[in-house]
Amino acid sequence: MTLTLGHYLSLGAMLFALSAIGIFLNRKNLIVLLMAIELMLLAVNTNFVAFSHYLGDMHGQVFVFFVLTVAAAESAIGLAILVLLFRNKANIDAEELNTLKG
Repeated sequence: MTLTLGHYLSLGAMLFALSAIGIFLNRKNLIVLLMAIELMLLAVNTNFVAFSHYLGDMHGQVFVFFVLTVAAAESAIGLAILVLLFRNKANIDAEELNTLKG
């Protein structure tokens, strides 16, 4: 059995749906929210690589490197903010953090 474009797209769709469900079901723990966002970006990257291979074009694979760079920066900054919030509040529950309101 060979893997076709549909297999990769369905895998990306399942990962994307799982991460969207994770975001909507869990609005309390900020670490789980960051992990769900990272899973969503990886699902999109799977689709980029699948289409890039299917079309024989390297632009999708190059775009994946840019998305991974932005995801790494987002994770580093997000975790740094979470560490600072945990040091100040001793809690990272999203519903109890109202200090970021303007």
